[in-house]
Amino acid sequence: MTPTDALAEKVYVELVRSLYANVLPSKIMLGITGLYVALIGRSAHDGLLWVIGIAAFTACLLRVSVALALRGKAMTAALDRAAARRLELSFAGPYYLFSILLGMLGGYVFLRGNNATEMLTICVLVGYCAGVATGTGLRPRIAIPSMVMAIGPAIAASALRLEPIHAGMSLIALAFLVGGSQSVLAQHRLIKTEIGKQLTSVSLARRDGLTALPNRLALREYFDENAMLLGPGSVVAVHYLDLDGFKPVNDRYGHAAGDELLAAVAERLRGAVRSGDIVARLGGDEFGIVQFGLNRNEEADLLARRIVAAIAQPFRRGEDVIEISACVGTVLSSESGTDLETLLRSADARLYQAKRNRPPSAIAL
Repeated sequence: MTPTDALAEKVYVELVRSLYANVLPSKIMLGITGLYVALIGRSAHDGLLWVIGIAAFTACLLRVSVALALRGKAMTAALDRAAARRLELSFAGPYYLFSILLGMLGGYVFLRGNNATEMLTICVLVGYCAGVATGTGLRPRIAIPSMVMAIGPAIAASALRLEPIHAGMSLIALAFLVGGSQSVLAQHRLIKTEIGKQLTSVSLARRDGLTALPNRLALREYFDENAMLLGPGSVVAVHYLDLDGFKPVNDRYGHAAGDELLAAVAERLRGAVRSGDIVARLGGDEFGIVQFGLNRNEEADLLARRIVAAIAQPFRRGEDVIEISACVGTVLSSESGTDLETLLRSADARLYQAKRNRPPSAIAL
């Protein structure tokens, strides 16, 4: 794989991970769908409307269930393009299904011609499309078709009424749809380029000669540059990790094999971190990772678990299969002015506490 292909794969993996980053909006949409179906069903007294509405609610429940079931893997596993593609397809299937059924429901409501239910319906549809653009906007192939399938039938059914108000509503909704689609595409191009630049800038930082990772000096420079940009309440996570079982590899296979193993570990760590995070080799079999801009503290735990899962996968060297594990110590800080060395020492202390109190693969948080 060429460096360009490797970078493109990492960017793609990060874009797919964004689909699973926040499940809360989907849960909220599940509640809104249930309330919406109950209200219009009670108002219309229409059996077909109930059937479509219940089907839409069930599809929304399926969408939330799939996202929750696969979120841990999406956010913690070391993913290649094929694995990320499977996760994307698993996400897209129920997402499309819900959009289709919601669109059918909206179109049917506008064909029936009840002003009260139409008002509620257009509110739900526009809100849903806005949520799609925000939540899945980094994957336009999911976002744009979902928006079209959700609001398109209502636009068409309203236009068929051949009345000024409904014609105007169709034109306005269509304009919002076109504008929203253009915004999704622009956001995707911008974020894709930004992720690529971030990954490239990290890879071009001061490197460790063996693993090509940034070294300790590069890590400190990166931390100092980004720490100045942190706003009040911003959280940074520092992870300190080392490898369990590395010394026996050196003893059994020789130092050349140990060097190859460290290079392979470095490659897996690159694949495990988010765009904008930095992983560096601190020396020996010790590595440090810094995460900026955490929205939730659990994101640090997810990365630590992803690291452990990545390192736990067997390494192959010729006919030999080498198995090692990683232990991680993590500290979180929202205090401005905290220096990296202090955080690394605290994370290192957590690491050794974990080694004393837990199995070697445990994560200390």
